[in-house]
Amino acid sequence: MELPATSTEYVHADVTPPAGIDITGTPPKLAILPVSNRNNPATGDWKTGAWTNGTTARILVGPDGGALTLARGDYRVWVSFDPPGSENIVRMSGYLGIT
Repeated sequence: MELPATSTEYVHADVTPPAGIDITGTPPKLAILPVSNRNNPATGDWKTGAWTNGTTARILVGPDGGALTLARGDYRVWVSFDPPGSENIVRMSGYLGIT
């Protein structure tokens, strides 16, 4: 996905929950990090998103009220969700280009 730096819009991340598990009881967390950062997201990188349905997380990005504003560059989009039970799942879900 590519967005202009001046745009404020939702970034979506599709997830695959464990079979038969409803993950919508807790909000997803998303982190958007520069591709040059090869580490997993740190605690402070995570922002609370929302579910658009049972398998798509979203977060508002941009200068007009977004959860974060990004400079021009290339980013990795991470998503974390906490299904019932002992799992806390973290996945790199895609790339985002800001122009």
